[in-house]
Parts: sequence; structure tokens; C-alpha cells
Amino acid sequence: MTTTAQGEAGVLRKPALQDYLAIMRLDHVTKHVFVVPGIVLAYLLRHHFVTLTPWPFVAGAIVAVCIASANYVINEFLDREFDALHPTKSLRTAVKVELSGVVVWLLWLALVVIGFVVAWTASVTMLVIAVGFAAQGIFYNVKPLRTKDHAYLDVLSESVNNPFRLMIGWAMVDPSTLPPASILLGYWLGGAFLMGAKRLSEYREIVANHGRDLLVRYRASFGGYDEYSLTASCLVYAALSGMALAIFMVKYRIEYIITLVPIALLFGKYMSLAMRPASTAQKPEKLFNEHGLMALVLIVVVTFVVATVVNMPFLQTLTAQHFISLQ
Repeated sequence: MTTTAQGEAGVLRKPALQDYLAIMRLDHVTKHVFVVPGIVLAYLLRHHFVTLTPWPFVAGAIVAVCIASANYVINEFLDREFDALHPTKSLRTAVKVELSGVVVWLLWLALVVIGFVVAWTASVTMLVIAVGFAAQGIFYNVKPLRTKDHAYLDVLSESVNNPFRLMIGWAMVDPSTLPPASILLGYWLGGAFLMGAKRLSEYREIVANHGRDLLVRYRASFGGYDEYSLTASCLVYAALSGMALAIFMVKYRIEYIITLVPIALLFGKYMSLAMRPASTAQKPEKLFNEHGLMALVLIVVVTFVVATVVNMPFLQTLTAQHFISLQ
């Protein structure tokens, strides 16, 4: 660790077993809720073509946790010098504890191998998804690629975790196909909106309290952003996500189009949340404590259920050409 980082973090203590478990961030398991839509959509669209068995569901859950934790392990270890400069991330285990690089990489390898083996027992499709998920962690965190250090690429490469989780859920039900490209793109860009809003929240708070120089030292990608470009990027990600989702809905079940209104409100609520001081948008694993946000999520779910079970023939007119006659 550099002298600067050591100065920020103080005297490093020797590691214990719980410190290596801590960098797996098992408390972030709530993020795997993004697997659930993949399960639901695969069942709704493909259940006539597949036979459901229990093991792929168990295996998919294990794969999601193991590969995500493997990515977290190298994320925290390789970021320790930079996290030491962050107002809150300086409290992370890797900043305060002198972790062994050998042990960290062996832990990463063990989690990846477990994830791959379990995925392989479920299906070849699950294994391919697991490999892609693990590769994302390498691209995002490890030099010379380290995409997190490049503006815009950092958001897009981090949010690709969303479609990987969607595909894991889908493969639990139907390993013979992958989700439609439109829903994968919508899921990816929706995740980019969330990650962009998270960075906007960080930018506003750290610049206001500690200055932009410290922010750029903490994460090089912030050198390519300002508050205006981050805000504009969130708008672009949300709009493109809505476009991709609408394409999916029109092609596969037009009734789902009614969910776009609560989804838009959900985006707006999250953006409002990101603009607040000390926003939980910086800690997505804490978002379940935001009651207003969770209420909107519930409305989206209820609307989706209604659109699934209720046929709305009048919506079919949206797929045909109509012109407003002036005569």
C-alpha cells in the first residue's frame, strides 16, 4: 500500500479469518434479487418448452453468490489504496487490515472454481454465463484493462452484471435459450442508470465536502465527469433502457407496456434519491430501507402481474399504423 494510503488508513492490523470473509461482501446478497425477473420471464415465455427441476435453481443461486463474491474480493483488495482516500470506503476491511495477496487470490480462485463447477452441473449455458460473469470482474478491476478507471466505460462495464444475473435466472428455467436481446439491453442500460446515479451522488457529496482533486485521486474515471455530464448520462441511460424495454413488451406481450409508467416513476424516484446528501444510492445494498422506493417497486410488480393475467385487446392498436384524419 502507498504511503499516502497508509497515512489515511492508519496502522494496519494483522488479518483474521473473518477479514477474508468480510471482503466477500455476503451482506450484498440482496443484489441477487435481479436474478428473479430472469426466472419469471423464462417461465412465462418458455415453460411450455421445458421441464422444471429443483437443482438448476439451487445451482443458480450458488453461482450468483460465488461469482459475485469472487468479484468483490478482488475489487476490495485491488482498490484498497484508492478506497483509503474515500470518506466512507476508507473503513473497508482491505484498507484497515494487512491482507495477504496470496490468500486473497486463492480465495478468488476457490470461489470462481466452486461457481464454475456448480454451474457445469446445472447446464453448459449456466457455465458460460458464470465464465462471463467472472470475466467481468477481471475486466473491471484488474490492470491493464481496469475499465473502472475510464469515464462512461466504468458504468457500462459494471452494469453488465445486471444482464448476467438475468441470464442466470433464465438458465434456471430454460438452459436451451438466452433471453431476448431487447430485455438484456434494457436490463443493462437500467443498471447503467443505477450506477450513473450512484456516481452522481458520490460526485456531488465528495466535491462539496472534500474537493474534486480528492475525488479524482480516489477514482480516475471521475476526471472525465462533471455534475452536468453525469446527470445527462443518467437521462440517456434511462431513455435507452425504456426504449429497449418497450421493444421487448411490444414483441412478446403488449400488455406489459402499462408497466412503463411506474418504471419511469421508479427511475425518477431513484434520481431524486441520488441527489440527496448522504444518499443510499451510494450503497445499493441499503436501498431496501427506502420505503418510498420500495413502494414503487411493489407497484411495478403488481402492474406486471396484472399485465400478465389480464388480456387487453385494445392495446393491440399500438402495433398498427394509425393517422389522425383532418377530413
